[in-house]
Amino acid sequence: MILNLDGFAAMIPTAVDIGLNLLWGVVILGLGWWAAGLLGRWVRRLAQRSERVDRTVVPMFCTTVVWSVRVFTLIAVLAQFGVQTASIIAVLGAAGLAVGLALQGTLQNIAAGIMLLMLRPIRAGEYVALSSGSEGTVEEVGLFLTRLVQGDGIHVTLPNSTIWNATITNYSRNATRRFDMAVGIRYGDDLDLAIATLRDTVSAHPLALQSPAPDVRVFEYRDNVVIVNVRVWAESARYWEFRWDLLHKTRLALDAAGLRPPVPVREVVNLAGAPVQP
Repeated sequence: MILNLDGFAAMIPTAVDIGLNLLWGVVILGLGWWAAGLLGRWVRRLAQRSERVDRTVVPMFCTTVVWSVRVFTLIAVLAQFGVQTASIIAVLGAAGLAVGLALQGTLQNIAAGIMLLMLRPIRAGEYVALSSGSEGTVEEVGLFLTRLVQGDGIHVTLPNSTIWNATITNYSRNATRRFDMAVGIRYGDDLDLAIATLRDTVSAHPLALQSPAPDVRVFEYRDNVVIVNVRVWAESARYWEFRWDLLHKTRLALDAAGLRPPVPVREVVNLAGAPVQP
């Protein structure tokens, strides 16, 4: 067997060029991927240290930065092998259109995530309730999903489009929040004493705000009880602590004033001479 040494020798420069291009492509890919992760972590730390940056936008912004660097890295690797950049952009555009048509729901989540970050109806750290039934503290608003943490520690992950299309009740946006408490007073008990006791108890509570001042008024007359409504404002951050403690102290104060809790009462009148039903 006769080897064609001339043809083999002619292939050596081509093989060397391909090997060098492959080596440089691997180096560029590795450095680009490493730089993307490093830049993403640096941007995250920088954003978390700044008081002017809303931490809700940090995850999505970091993800955008990382993948932007990775896309440019892939383009640079392909260019190393002689692929024209214009052709790459055209292919990416066509592929993006095809993927967009196939993943319309995913694109809706991306668009909803962008709108959530622009209009900010929810922010990280706020407690929200959705008309869809989910509620919890916002942990992260991402590019596709939003994560909530319920009061019992359970994580809830929702598509951004679900949140955008729902009615959002935000319990943390305002610095203060009103607590309405209905207290039942028995007929025959001193109503003025009950109102004064409630007003003194609420006003003396250290977590109750004095502006607006607490309001205690008769709200409703029912069959067996008079409903007195207590309205008092507290800081949103300590609302539940205040609510539970005030309910406890209110009952103790009413008991100390001799105002017992109402119980259902039914009065039966037996008229003389009335026929008795068997």
